[in-house]
Amino acid sequence: MSDRARFFAEATWTGGVIGLGYVGLPLAVTMVARGLPVVGFDVSEQRIADLASGRSPIEDVADAELADAIANGLRLTADPDELAAADALFLCVPSPLGRHREPDLSFITAAAATVERVVRPGMLISLESTTYPGTTDDILVPAATRGGLVLDQDVYVAFSPERVNPGAEMKTGQIPKVVGGVSDISTLVARAAYERVVDSVYPVRSAKTAEMAKLLENTYRAVNIGLINEMAQLAHELDIDIWEVIDAASSKPFGFQPFFPGPGVGGHCIPLDPQFLAWRAREANFATRFIDLAEQVNTRMPFYTADRVAAALNDFGLPVFGTAILGVGIAYKPDVGDDRESASIEVLRVLEGRGAQIAVLDPVVGSERIASHGFRPVAPGEQIEGFAIAVILTDHARLDLERISDTVPIVLDTRGAYRRAGIARDNVVPL
Repeated sequence: MSDRARFFAEATWTGGVIGLGYVGLPLAVTMVARGLPVVGFDVSEQRIADLASGRSPIEDVADAELADAIANGLRLTADPDELAAADALFLCVPSPLGRHREPDLSFITAAAATVERVVRPGMLISLESTTYPGTTDDILVPAATRGGLVLDQDVYVAFSPERVNPGAEMKTGQIPKVVGGVSDISTLVARAAYERVVDSVYPVRSAKTAEMAKLLENTYRAVNIGLINEMAQLAHELDIDIWEVIDAASSKPFGFQPFFPGPGVGGHCIPLDPQFLAWRAREANFATRFIDLAEQVNTRMPFYTADRVAAALNDFGLPVFGTAILGVGIAYKPDVGDDRESASIEVLRVLEGRGAQIAVLDPVVGSERIASHGFRPVAPGEQIEGFAIAVILTDHARLDLERISDTVPIVLDTRGAYRRAGIARDNVVPL
């Protein structure tokens, strides 16, 4: 073990977290809980003020956890110069796609500029933001060494992809961490540091390997969701219940993993991450046919779902135009208040564009967030008579499915919620 790896394995070192959002804040709180002081930096002074007041904007970090972290070593700041006190910097900034679905690296390059500003001898720099293979080598290494520091002697650089799963019981410190340095020595140093933070570390040969591992994880999911979404459309044409098909196939104890259809894909990973890989592949003149096909299927699902709503209304002699439709759930996954990249919202936008009168019931996301999308919020206890159809778009456990189907004449269940709950209703139509 090198001297610097031994330092991170044994000393009480200080972590610096750049970006205190869905990834950075849980990481910072976890580090403090494991006995390490942390400088938490965010460019948003308002976010720093909110956090300092004890209000956590992240569902996975309770206010009490945040307060405990602040009391035990989390220093919050909007001043990047304070990061110079850290021994290791963890970059947890957004990495969205641009308007043409190309990687937007502006947040990563801004964080790299901060690294260049504060880096000092002995520092470990680890990027956690999802990105295409080669980003750490191309952007972080130059930023860390531009001032004259020598890689693997004065500074160490690695990539370790975030694996945040909002709403899950498994927390940041319990989720295994893939770690890949830009060199063997950087990998050893980064591994020693992360072993102080999480229960399990899986080292790989390079930062590029770690970057691609993250993209494979979510591309695998996107491709299989695309497959089951296409199968759902075919099953409907053949008058077969896709949910019964999935249950039957799942009885096989080997060789099959169930995926489930829905109105599309959402969240901060599955709709975006495969496109990083596809973009990088195009640079290498390589065709990513599975990725491209899955995206085509998945991005069309909101329109297919809207068509199914129209067909269900048509069976009752009703048009979409002017009809009151209740959207049930706009979060991208059940039991979280996160509506980023939610396909549910896209379904409702399509129906709204066809003249429907849209209202939304989501007991987890809440009325204020629903209204921010331009939809009329329906409170959980509010009367829901008067809607011609309810569309189950997110299957929160807190939904009163029986009340919805007993009150609204037609229910289109895009998530199989009624089947899983064991509720049989003649007016419930599966996707």
